[in-house]
Amino acid sequence: MSAGGTPLLPDNLVKSPVPRLPDGKPDLTGPWVGGGSNADIEREGGLKPGELPLLPWAKELRDKRKEQDEPYTACLPMSVPRVNPYPWKFAMTYTSKGLTQIYILHETGDAGAHRVVYMDGRKHPDDLLPSWWGHSIGRWEGDTLVVDTIGYNEKFWFDSRGTPHTEKLHTIERFTRTNYGTLVNEFTLDDPGAFSRPVQLKFTARLLRPDLDLMEYICLENNQVGAAGGYVPGTGTSNK
Repeated sequence: MSAGGTPLLPDNLVKSPVPRLPDGKPDLTGPWVGGGSNADIEREGGLKPGELPLLPWAKELRDKRKEQDEPYTACLPMSVPRVNPYPWKFAMTYTSKGLTQIYILHETGDAGAHRVVYMDGRKHPDDLLPSWWGHSIGRWEGDTLVVDTIGYNEKFWFDSRGTPHTEKLHTIERFTRTNYGTLVNEFTLDDPGAFSRPVQLKFTARLLRPDLDLMEYICLENNQVGAAGGYVPGTGTSNK
């Protein structure tokens, strides 16, 4: 069971062999739980307190931000590399030319949007308009899926702590399924507008219990997210 109460694959099945697709590539589908930041990207990415190389203005902004003000609580997209205690998955599209797109779908936290990773060999456009998910292109390096993304807007937070970024953000995700129940995300964060140098982070996801899948969740911008059910907007999203 995850910290958020999501049922996970039993421990005795985690180290089973990695399943493969008909083309021989590892099946990364999932659904997965974890594998990104949520409460504190510095800690969750494997760094010690103070090791995240924020520029002075970015550190000052993070320290001023309040968790109850984060955009995610108003049903805006989490973006990269944010996750939460609920599952997400890869969905792959094939044509006669092979794998053309990978969609990354979240049960909750994406405001109904989906992220597209183009696998057809295209390059990043030169005239991108900044967006919540940016523009992602992917490739395989052996059994690792490498996703390169630019073109982000600066509206989302990396975590509930309020860690900021700028439109100069460039991310590289390296997803490797190390066994049946584990997906490792080796994450490169490069944003010269907010960080003094590129940062290497590492996140680990766990497979959802096999009899379960993503549930439907509708969240529109500024939706008050079920006050009748006891959820109080503005209380944040970290597992405290």
